[in-house]
Amino acid sequence: MTFRTVRRSFLLLLGLMVVVLGTTGLAYPPPLPNPVLYLVDTEVYQANGTQFIRYKYDVLNKNDYPAAMFAAAPALPPCGANTKASRTWVDFYDQSGQRLYGFCALGKPGDLGSIWFALEQGKVPPSWVYIELNDRQTNIKYKSNLADTTN
Repeated sequence: MTFRTVRRSFLLLLGLMVVVLGTTGLAYPPPLPNPVLYLVDTEVYQANGTQFIRYKYDVLNKNDYPAAMFAAAPALPPCGANTKASRTWVDFYDQSGQRLYGFCALGKPGDLGSIWFALEQGKVPPSWVYIELNDRQTNIKYKSNLADTTN
């Protein structure tokens, strides 16, 4: 082999490596943002003779999440008796990390616009709450900001 042939082979291999290494970053989708949670409203309601206050929330950037995250996931563990629970579960927590309530069967990103938790009327609510979206397929959790519990 001549020096010229070796040099051309080396340059061709080097160029191929640059192309392959330069495009590997394109194979991964961009990371998803954390949810931006905000209080929409509160309402009083009664269940089984007890008065409750429902704290209703929305996620400002709900449309940034793919629909696949909320598809039924029968291959993953069920949510109680619900064998068609969604891939992503949503849980409410108070500012100290105490779980308040959760949703395991939201069907689409838009359903993040009507999530809530409730407390018995007269019980002092936490000052702040946050949610976590737990993508059970990828084992990635997306934690929101702290949101008020008062209008």
